[in-house]
Amino acid sequence: MALFSLDNGCVSLVVSSLGGSVLKFTAYTPEGELPLLRPAVVSDATPALQSGCFPLVPFGNRVNQNRFSFEQQDYRLSANTDWDRHHLHGDGWLQEWQCVEQGDEVLHLRYQHENGPYRYQVEQYFTLHQHQLSIELAVEHTGERPMPYGLGWHPYFPLTAHTRVQASAAAYWREAEDWLAGEQAALSEEMDFNQPGPLPRHWVNNGFSGWNGEAEIQWPEQGARLRMNTQPACPVYFLFVSDPAFDPGYQFDFFCLEPMSHAANGHNMADLGGLRRLAKGQRFSQTMLLRYSAF
Repeated sequence: MALFSLDNGCVSLVVSSLGGSVLKFTAYTPEGELPLLRPAVVSDATPALQSGCFPLVPFGNRVNQNRFSFEQQDYRLSANTDWDRHHLHGDGWLQEWQCVEQGDEVLHLRYQHENGPYRYQVEQYFTLHQHQLSIELAVEHTGERPMPYGLGWHPYFPLTAHTRVQASAAAYWREAEDWLAGEQAALSEEMDFNQPGPLPRHWVNNGFSGWNGEAEIQWPEQGARLRMNTQPACPVYFLFVSDPAFDPGYQFDFFCLEPMSHAANGHNMADLGGLRRLAKGQRFSQTMLLRYSAF
């Protein structure tokens, strides 16, 4: 396992080979370094779930009952944690990534997956430019049978008393049993972030549809904002706010806004919910841009 540091004098980044996860992303300000993702323990042993951001590949979230059918083939997935009976967030976040190239402002990691229903090679490209971090995920299917793929990220952002979030949506999925996405519903006042607003101070674990792939997080106490842009535009984001009953010690000090190229449980939707069919040798990529500015 290894750590990789990038710094361009405007922002600083530390990435771990464990899970291909981000442990530190900060901006240099006159007051010092400002965390733009949840600060994590900078160690090559820090698991992805305690990091600041990790990749979602070959899909994000969960597949209902760990089962799906695709092109006349039935598939079963296995649980990959000891606390969730569903296969969670794909494979990449639990694995060791290899460094292909590193410079002062560029890092290229690669992971090869060769067991289970999915066989693929995925690459992550981290690039710093002024006050912006770009992360590109590119996956190539290496298995013999075509499979449905999705990409995304699971960033954790600092949550302060006055944090405000803007991320457009047309509807959201209610949460069902076992943290699965349930039926779609119209946006309630509390769940409408088409205009900048505060986050609920209670459990939230919902996907939002009709997104334009752009979001803004404001921290008025620091006079700081972070703009997220996804290319191509992700149609879905997940919003997560934990709760002390689920996570002892949680102090409403972080939240997640997770861009995804597809809907949760798209494997069991007639249109695949945005998942992409990849045959052997085919690939697709997704990019997330995070840009800091003061206000």
